[in-house]
Amino acid sequence: MLTDDERRRGAEDLYNADRERRVIPQLSRTFPNIELEDAYAIQGMWAQKRIADGARIIGHKIGLTSRAMQMASKITEPDYGYLTDDMLYRDGAQIPAGRFMAPRLEVELAFVMSETLEGPGIQIYDVMRATEFVVPALEIIDYRTEVPRAITDTIADNAAAGGMIVGGRTVRPMDVDIRWVGATLSKNGIIEESGVSAAIMGHPAAGIAWLVNKLHAVGARLEKGQIVLAGSFTRPVSVAPGDVIHADYGPLGAIGVSFV
Repeated sequence: MLTDDERRRGAEDLYNADRERRVIPQLSRTFPNIELEDAYAIQGMWAQKRIADGARIIGHKIGLTSRAMQMASKITEPDYGYLTDDMLYRDGAQIPAGRFMAPRLEVELAFVMSETLEGPGIQIYDVMRATEFVVPALEIIDYRTEVPRAITDTIADNAAAGGMIVGGRTVRPMDVDIRWVGATLSKNGIIEESGVSAAIMGHPAAGIAWLVNKLHAVGARLEKGQIVLAGSFTRPVSVAPGDVIHADYGPLGAIGVSFV
């Protein structure tokens, strides 16, 4: 376990790395005694620094939703991070690749909440009831620390959240079988990845139920109007300046962006 001063140092290091667009050594090397509780505390301190800069928290992302990724990270549950308003891009955007260190894209669904949701004991049906609409989304994942990374490094680094892109068609969660939303992800006209949303813990709302219960344990909740990235159902695809991206969600429409 880290001291409060060590946690503050970790948050400051990550904050400066993000602001200066540079990669720093893993916190697990700098602070060998770091634990999961420390990592989430550092993440929270980083978020407070962003708020002090004028950023606004608009929701959360959920990561490590697949069993394979959890086993690789030696954990038994997902992780989560914060989404801020300056992370949000929309369909058709020209995204500056220089804002990121090593950006990669993941295919996801975003849930927008119609009411506040607070644990404990939240289940999938609670999430579905409290969701205003679901919309196609791509997450931009990025790292501020060197690799290889322990799970504590990922969590402290805001669960590798770099940005999000939304587009396509909004749907009410009960109007489609949300487990069977399929998508392909193309880069420069070539399909790189494809998947189906049931790969997210069997149901994309399952991760959000987990998130709400996890937030309750630290005295927080999911607020009305917030966005949640439910988790990826493809492997990440690297992007660089000049890349043109197209994500086809079939009946739910498509997302197209370019990196410049």
